[in-house]
Amino acid sequence: MQTELFEVDPLSDNRKLYARAAEALGAGALVGIPTETVYGLGADALNPEAVARIFEAKGRPSFDPLIIHVHHGSEVEKYTAVPEGLKDLVHTLASRFWPGPLTLVLPKADIIPDIVTSGLPTVAVRVSAHPAMRGVAKALGRPIAAPSANRFGHISPTSASAVQKELGGSIEMILDAGACSEGLESTIVRPVLDEKGKPSLELLREGPVTREQFRNLVKVVRRKPSCRPVSEESPADAPGQLTSHYAPRKPMLLLEPGENFAPVEGVKYGLLSYEGTSALAREGDWAEVVAMSPGSGRLAEAAVRLFALMRQMDENEAIDVIVAESVPESGLGRAIMDRLRRASAVRE
Repeated sequence: MQTELFEVDPLSDNRKLYARAAEALGAGALVGIPTETVYGLGADALNPEAVARIFEAKGRPSFDPLIIHVHHGSEVEKYTAVPEGLKDLVHTLASRFWPGPLTLVLPKADIIPDIVTSGLPTVAVRVSAHPAMRGVAKALGRPIAAPSANRFGHISPTSASAVQKELGGSIEMILDAGACSEGLESTIVRPVLDEKGKPSLELLREGPVTREQFRNLVKVVRRKPSCRPVSEESPADAPGQLTSHYAPRKPMLLLEPGENFAPVEGVKYGLLSYEGTSALAREGDWAEVVAMSPGSGRLAEAAVRLFALMRQMDENEAIDVIVAESVPESGLGRAIMDRLRRASAVRE
């Protein structure tokens, strides 16, 4: 299969291109579509056969549910069954953070196929801030199931070229809108009623919308990691919950705060540094040093650059092992550290 690449013109409304992509989706095709976070691998969410192709193309296990994208918050009620006690909270979150990098896990409507949700009674839904994803969803007139457009467990793609390297030849189309503006996958939350019947939020995945941004709206609970194994019989209850994820093909070692680095003789290391100015970056014998936020230590810049730099180091043949410095674990730094920990987790 030849994968066609189409450039999204930022100075045009691109409606014809979005209509073409929607037509392809409607025919069961897979399309790489940019969002503000990462590029998504889109399929018609109401077509089970098309959604099955997402799992096949990515090598994604069927017990890992997908996010669906809609073009406007008003569409959510078509595809969810939010209980009365949570409707005000859902409306508040949608009004405050959509379009944007926030995913809500909500009770699903019967119209959503079980393959999208891995058989769970909930569906993860969001409205992207990227005009391409919203434009294609509007042209399609149905939700788009769209996990990150990469092989399962690998580094998430923040450019069309990364999608091409990962999935070229196995999907029909990629929309190229340049680099993503956020660089980290969306924050995932689940509105719930607490033991007193009051609305609260479970924070399931850290992301660009930080927990501090919720505090004046609702009580936030950081759910403790589950000890149960995730499997086809016991699926993850939201996307992005696996311990090992977002990982390069090469081994990756994360230095937690205060942890020293002890190199092994004969191994060639590359350093993924926070600012590039640490003693470790200056004094170590590195095959390559790259900085997430060169010299400035800005978490927003580090988030945008993280996956692209991980991919750069993964493709450097002079490196055997990637070593990553930690970043300050506050605000957006929690999301960055979440991705670094999952990328460096031991894979079985």
